[in-house]
Amino acid sequence: MEKTNWKVEGMTCSNCSLTVSRYLEKQGKRNVKVNPISGDVVFDNDDKNDSEKIIKGIEELGYTVKTGEHKEKSRKKALFKNHLQRFLFCAVFTIPLMLHMLHRWIDVAWLMNPYVQLALCIPVYIVGMDFFGRSAIKSIRNGMPNMNVLIAIGATAAFVYSLAGTLFFSAHEYLFYETAAAIITLVFLGNYLEDASVESTQRALNKIAKSQVVMGNMIAFDDKHEEVIFPVDNSQLKPGDLILIKTGEQVPADSKILTGTGSVNEAIITGESLPREKGPKDNLLGGSLLTDGIVKAQVTAEAKNSVLANIVNLVKQAQGEKPPVQQMADRISAIFVPVVLGIAALTFIINIIATQGLTTSLMRSIAVLVIACPCAMGLATPAAIAVGLGRAARNGILFRNAKSLELFKNIRQVVFDKTGTLTTGNFIVGNFHSAIDEKEFRSIVYSLEKFSNHPIAKSISKAWKTKDEIRWKKTEEVKGVGMKGVTKDGDSYAVGSYRLVEGINEDRSHNLYVTKNNELFGWIDIKDEIRPEAFDVVSYLRNKKIKTILLSGDKLESSMLVAEELNIDEVIAEQTPEQKLAKIAELNAVQPTAMIGDGINDAPALAKATIGISISEASQVAVQTADVVLMDNGLKHLTLSLGLGKHTYLTIKQNLFWAFIYNIVAIPVAALGWLTPTFGALVMGMSDVVLAVNSVRLYVKKVD
Repeated sequence: MEKTNWKVEGMTCSNCSLTVSRYLEKQGKRNVKVNPISGDVVFDNDDKNDSEKIIKGIEELGYTVKTGEHKEKSRKKALFKNHLQRFLFCAVFTIPLMLHMLHRWIDVAWLMNPYVQLALCIPVYIVGMDFFGRSAIKSIRNGMPNMNVLIAIGATAAFVYSLAGTLFFSAHEYLFYETAAAIITLVFLGNYLEDASVESTQRALNKIAKSQVVMGNMIAFDDKHEEVIFPVDNSQLKPGDLILIKTGEQVPADSKILTGTGSVNEAIITGESLPREKGPKDNLLGGSLLTDGIVKAQVTAEAKNSVLANIVNLVKQAQGEKPPVQQMADRISAIFVPVVLGIAALTFIINIIATQGLTTSLMRSIAVLVIACPCAMGLATPAAIAVGLGRAARNGILFRNAKSLELFKNIRQVVFDKTGTLTTGNFIVGNFHSAIDEKEFRSIVYSLEKFSNHPIAKSISKAWKTKDEIRWKKTEEVKGVGMKGVTKDGDSYAVGSYRLVEGINEDRSHNLYVTKNNELFGWIDIKDEIRPEAFDVVSYLRNKKIKTILLSGDKLESSMLVAEELNIDEVIAEQTPEQKLAKIAELNAVQPTAMIGDGINDAPALAKATIGISISEASQVAVQTADVVLMDNGLKHLTLSLGLGKHTYLTIKQNLFWAFIYNIVAIPVAALGWLTPTFGALVMGMSDVVLAVNSVRLYVKKVD
């Protein structure tokens, strides 16, 4: 079973995506996700031999599939490549048609000739039906009528009515060629503006995606074993290949530095604009920028498997997800077109009965057809989600599904793991006491601890490194106890746990004890190094009345120290993975809970929480289990992820409110004859633009 990812053009709303989804599911494809905003269609494919058949089926629905050779074939078929070209072509004929409205000020008698109007309208009508008509017929044939049905029927009704009047009746009483042309032209304009607006919602993701395709300098060796450097597309690089990266160049693929040092800007992935100094054995992320220096590196992952590629794929999949709030809009969109057709027919009949005349009745029913906008309801959620997820990705926040964005609005308590989440996982010296001179005390401890590989010993030797170290006659590491050393004079020193002084001291509260000839003369307390951003994050949550809880498998004493320093509300310590899972289930039962952790022991709890959040350097189990991944140790981005979740949901509600209100108000107004079909076509196109613009506000809106 392989994951297939195609690009499908021509989708305008959730009604379109629903059509494609149902078709693929009927063909036996699983886990189908269709994103009407980006055009990405993803599904599990167990039979690649039927790809041509599936592509043909999707194109028969009225859409265009872009994949490999088929991309070139489909492009050659189209006379116009986009809605802007269609609009400009149609506008050339429609503008003269509209000039007769200015007959009081300019001489346009020639335009009153019905055959001149017919000649001007025919090119517009043909182009309109080539797009709207084809799409409408295909959608009806597949049992999923789309918005183009309304446009095609409205324009055709005006054109046929005018044509019949020209050929069989008193032509001047039946001339509505400008109405037919204006509907088609203005809807093309609206579609172009909609496409441009919707494309802007993909800005952040497109920026990341563009960084995937770069050229690299590959290092090879000739017959004389001399280096040869030549340019190569990063898609051709394989793990193990050697590359040269110079100042100002993008890193072409995930790699590890072999030689050289440099400053690297990873803002495209982490959101952090300050360059980082990197040297041998450090990892480089594909798409990042080497701002200074020259390095030779070895490729560690193909472009398609890079961190950047995984980010793009993850966000695209999440954009294809439908949160609960969209389900009602989807159900309404699915029946919207038949309902509007019914309202238009009813409008025509009622106006005829009310003796409004054939012309007035027809124009009002056409106005109902073209003013209605199912796309507004279909775009309300995808547009907001596209912007929300795009901004999140730009700042190093990855949402695995769109549902998480919506769930953030309900979070009332956040549970933190301690080590690796609130703390860096590194130890620092806290308090210490010595019965001798401090400098001598530090020298003794450093001289012993430098021989140990224990994390605590490493942290002390790093902090207390000195040139005045003691030369030992003999050193020994006693597992579970500590380090021992004997001087040339025969004095015995030791640094270790409480087991070292058991029997000669009853105080168990310290981490390390220091003895000389089995007599205690000092102790040291070690504490976890707290992440600098942890203070701001916890303060933010408390200000928002969100309860903070520390849930750790560590000792109660060390957990309490961290909680007191950060002012966390509640501490639950010394918990096994099973106990963490049970505790999260218990907390979830009270109110929605977010859990943030990084270890293997956190994975079950992350899966159980309302929203599981992991940091990028966490264990793979934790990362794969979490709903949200914060890149680059991004605890600082937790506040942004919370804010984005809440404001994205707020934007979705605003969009849906506008979409429903627009249709609830506009359709009756059209039915009562208070607007013309031409104005209705213009307003219909603008309704989608309003939603897109409101969604794009999320890029700059203050959310945290």
